Amino acid sequence: MPITIKVNKTGPYFIAPEQMAEVQIVDHEGNIIQPKSAKGIKLCRCGASSEKPFCDGTHSRIGFLAAEQAAKEFDQGK
Repeated sequence: MPITIKVNKTGPYFIAPEQMAEVQIVDHEGNIIQPKSAKGIKLCRCGASSEKPFCDGTHSRIGFLAAEQAAKEFDQGK
């Protein structure tokens, strides 16, 4: 079965707990990064997390909008 990465509308990429064993996260030097929680993997999309590559919830404090939502709101503002 393929690994599913859920793209949350204005939040992180999410990998369910039952699929965590199939995922390996490796940094730019080839080091394996272990997830801090057994509740699934939440990967940062906003770029502002202090726990990169993992999400720390900063997206909700900074008003992060995914590219498609940001473009939609920008187009409506014209």
